Amino acid sequence: MQMNKQLDAVVVGAGFAGLYMLHKLRESNLSTVVYEAGAEVGGVWYWNLYPGAKCDIDSIHYCYTFSEELYKKWNWTSKYPLQHEILNYLNYVTDELDLKKDIQFNTQVVGATFDEQQNVWVVQLKNGEVVTAKYFISAVGCLSATNLPKIEGIEQFQGEAYHTGKWPKNSVDFTNKRVGVIGTGSSGVQLIPEVAKVAAELTVFQRTAQYVLPANNYDYTQQFIEESKNNYEATRKLLHFSSSGSAITIRNKSAFEDTAEEREAAFEEAWTTGGFNMTTVYNDLMVNEQANAFVSDFIRNKIKAIIRDTDTAESLLPQYMYGVKRLTLGTNYYETYNRSNVRLVNLRKTPIEKITAQGIQTTTEEIPLDVIIYATGYDGMTGPLLRMDIKGRNGVSLNEKWEDGGKVRTFLGIATNDFPNFFMITGPESPSVLVVMPTAIEQHVDWISDCINYLEKHDIDAIEPSKEAEDAWSEHTREVAEMTLYTKGDSWYTGSNIEGKPRSFLIYLGGFDHYRAKCDAVASLHYADFQLYSSVSEN
Repeated sequence: MQMNKQLDAVVVGAGFAGLYMLHKLRESNLSTVVYEAGAEVGGVWYWNLYPGAKCDIDSIHYCYTFSEELYKKWNWTSKYPLQHEILNYLNYVTDELDLKKDIQFNTQVVGATFDEQQNVWVVQLKNGEVVTAKYFISAVGCLSATNLPKIEGIEQFQGEAYHTGKWPKNSVDFTNKRVGVIGTGSSGVQLIPEVAKVAAELTVFQRTAQYVLPANNYDYTQQFIEESKNNYEATRKLLHFSSSGSAITIRNKSAFEDTAEEREAAFEEAWTTGGFNMTTVYNDLMVNEQANAFVSDFIRNKIKAIIRDTDTAESLLPQYMYGVKRLTLGTNYYETYNRSNVRLVNLRKTPIEKITAQGIQTTTEEIPLDVIIYATGYDGMTGPLLRMDIKGRNGVSLNEKWEDGGKVRTFLGIATNDFPNFFMITGPESPSVLVVMPTAIEQHVDWISDCINYLEKHDIDAIEPSKEAEDAWSEHTREVAEMTLYTKGDSWYTGSNIEGKPRSFLIYLGGFDHYRAKCDAVASLHYADFQLYSSVSEN
């Protein structure tokens, strides 16, 4: 293996972001290698193999739109694609663009240090290899650092144990087994109904109840597929230039403009339609607590109507505002708790004390299990970045600068001061996870690619945002978030799902259209909010 390889750019991660970034850098004739910890492309979709894993965004939108040819040559089969179909799609793109030759699989980036004398990044790989590159680009995404809870005795369990974010490649058989699932976020909601179909007993350990909306997934007809392809231009425009960064259009109407009966009818229609349509019913659901209470109460009543056991129903009622945690789509999720082989343990009432060799010990009993599944999600937003040892100027690490996630500061969620030539695709303080991710990725990759082309054209050695621009953007991001209800909830949005992690809200909520305009304005002013360094101009 070649040591001290010299490249123009290193990209970390071969998911949606890394693949498109590689494509753009190759178009600019820049020597680039993507380092991917997995054995194939796919990013999070390579690892998320658990039963029921699927996307909850329309498949015709959850894809690249930079190429009309790529868009039209692929056929999606259903509204919400299963994991294997998304992985097949990403392999299709990889083959069409001949990307694999510049991807090094089974290779983990453990650290990167900026060499201030040479203006290059020295990248350390877990296999011992060292690579240098002018540009260091993170394409690790917002949700790739798995979270395993700190529970006493976790290593003592003698049965099978799995994490939804690191699922084994070989199929797992739950037939006639006693299975415990810890966690009821998106992965748990998708997994639980599937495991319940075959397990002898399923015990769900729930800390926080969720607002689970009906997915109402369905297969596409050939006519719909053709219509979607014919609507390519309109679809791309809608995704890239709308306020939501998605196909979701929120009605320009307040919940207070309708009577109670009219609100009930509107919510009922959204529930029946399925998907995230509930969020579009009124424009003040996420900014007004009373408006939010209307939709929260509606869903709680739906839960009580579905669940036959009153104690179980009570435990499944969310006690926080709708939407402040990541909304979840489910298929027969609540109905699953009516099965005779499914039991819910409310960890608010009877917390887990420890994992034993035979199962899980709560404050009231030991529950014997053959399998434990940790559906405990991810260290979101900053976790994937902070798990790499990234050091900028003067050897200061990103962990030190951001105070382990307690004081994150970026400019546009793309770059951060004192870390020259370091770019983050859909990083903290960008719209990221609250828009359609492939759309957010394309916007960032296009911007980063244009920026790098500008630097190369003008013989600029390094670029980093000014501290003033960074501080102003971070403050603006916080101010906009505080105008909404999002900051009032505990979730991976705020980092509260990770024990000991400082709480902060790191998603830009000012509208994807406004965000794009800001990014474009910065570029049009020759990156005036950045500091640019050129050795050529000094000679």
